[in-house]
Amino acid sequence: MRPQTVPLILRDARESALLRMRSAIITKGNAMIEFFFDCSSPWTYLAFHNIQPLAKEFGAEISWRPILVGGIFNTVNPSVYASREVPVPLKARYMKKDLADWARSAGLAIKMPPTVFPVNSVKAMRGCIWLGKDMVPFARAVFEAYWGGDKDISQDAVLTEICRSVGIDPQRFLAGIGEQAVKDQLKANTDEVMARGGFGSPTIFVDKTDMYFGNDRLPLIREALQRRRASAA
Repeated sequence: MRPQTVPLILRDARESALLRMRSAIITKGNAMIEFFFDCSSPWTYLAFHNIQPLAKEFGAEISWRPILVGGIFNTVNPSVYASREVPVPLKARYMKKDLADWARSAGLAIKMPPTVFPVNSVKAMRGCIWLGKDMVPFARAVFEAYWGGDKDISQDAVLTEICRSVGIDPQRFLAGIGEQAVKDQLKANTDEVMARGGFGSPTIFVDKTDMYFGNDRLPLIREALQRRRASAA
């Protein structure tokens, strides 16, 4: 059997990510949470909502890392497409109930599936990159518009409405997301999370190397933060 080869782009991204991790100094202070996310995922919406009070409780900083989950599926996880094309009826029915249960627990409105699904989220995610440290209110509004309001977030008119709702100049926004540096950073984030072992959204890291996937792993993240707090005491 021939050994599985790793695409060159992933090898390069993996090497860059490892260099960044080796050069990063994890202090004995507050923990760092990296949250790689795409607003086109309902489970990511739940995790985005739920991780913020958790991080606040432990005094952990969140580094928000927008990605394109479709790029991940195309590169390392094409099984997602197969499961959509040929779903297991019993599993699909349960997953719809499971999502509704989590949404009720979080106090969120989530319609599954939305009218447009899957959705092209590239402009919204580039918008998060462009906004930088100010992305959270915009990202929240995108999640709410798509999953709660059933609006097509690929459309400029919808993004314009979202921008206005959170005090962002729509013209500057639409111009900004066309900048090459913004496009490059979104791709770099996507390549990086794959190089570090990620295969979907949300992918969450505690202190660079401790990886978790999905909203339902938040109890494990809580335990990791508790262990870190105890070891620092």
